[in-house]
Amino acid sequence: DFGTGYSSLAYLKQLPVDLVKIDASFVQDIPYNPDDLAIVRAIIGMARALNLEVLAEGVESAEQAACLNELGCHYLQ
Repeated sequence: DFGTGYSSLAYLKQLPVDLVKIDASFVQDIPYNPDDLAIVRAIIGMARALNLEVLAEGVESAEQAACLNELGCHYLQ
């Protein structure tokens, strides 16, 4: 669950990870908040560079889904 709590970039190297989840708190305002959009874009870019899939939590609107799809997010929840 990347982005909150005890998540750490070090875990991406230490654990057998194949999917990164983006916390709903970042997804909530991505169509309207440039800071959240930048964070989500960075997480997706990093995950892609590491050959990891990405799941975004808390997708509740068509605007959020469209934005995430455009950024290359694999799964919406």
